[in-house]
Amino acid sequence: MLGRYLKNVRETAPLIHNITNYVTVNDCANILLACGALPVMADDQAEAEAITAICGGLTINIGTLNSRTIVSMLLAGKKAAQLGHPIVLDPVGAGASPLRTHTADELISQLPLAAVRGNISEIKALSGSSSLTHGVDANASDKVTDDNLWQHFTFARKLAKAWNTVIAISGETDIVADENKAFAIKNGSALMSKITGSGCMLSALTTAYVTAAKKTETSMLEAVAAAFCTMGIAGENAADRMGSLDGSASFRNYLLDAVFNMTEEELDTKAKYELVSYTDD
Repeated sequence: MLGRYLKNVRETAPLIHNITNYVTVNDCANILLACGALPVMADDQAEAEAITAICGGLTINIGTLNSRTIVSMLLAGKKAAQLGHPIVLDPVGAGASPLRTHTADELISQLPLAAVRGNISEIKALSGSSSLTHGVDANASDKVTDDNLWQHFTFARKLAKAWNTVIAISGETDIVADENKAFAIKNGSALMSKITGSGCMLSALTTAYVTAAKKTETSMLEAVAAAFCTMGIAGENAADRMGSLDGSASFRNYLLDAVFNMTEEELDTKAKYELVSYTDD
């Protein structure tokens, strides 16, 4: 079911505008190329709207937030909204500082978002729930487990309805939800937390998938789930490739290789998820 979303990306080769953080900007560009999309990075307000206009989708990542780029994010986001381009928000570190939290809140309130992709602590902080991020990482106390999975399904569903978007929560178990359905995804490797940028790369990848889904009139929810499964399977494949002298730098490269070499069949075969439909309010 999910393999067709990778096919959509490779057949449509969407051009994705990324206003992202400078720690991981190169990795975001490379993962877009690896999956079959095309990246462009432009964060100056003088060209943010013009670049957005020639692209098909927009990633907004607040990982290295500053006052200059906040203006560019809003300009690009409003232009994308005007043109009907999908927007994915990555609220990196929301809850860690008032500036990050306020900016993410402003972007959510002003822009029609296709998806909000973050860790559980970031999403909880933006929902008004009591949570504190550990830098840009999730707080251990917020961890999604089998015991609290349905509680997190319900949380994500309510937020998806309130924000009119897909809520995509990454962690050991990923949750991808709209107001009607939710995926619990269990692909991935613990080594993904040992490199910087795996979440940023996932957000860029998600933008490529939802942009291709809009072009092909397929499901936004399934497109986000497919991006999460792609990244998780790539992490598993990269971990399997590690040798005795390989470390985090090798893993990062193997991760990109794994996305580049991913097939539709592999995505369908290796995706590990549970899909639930809600039957009541």
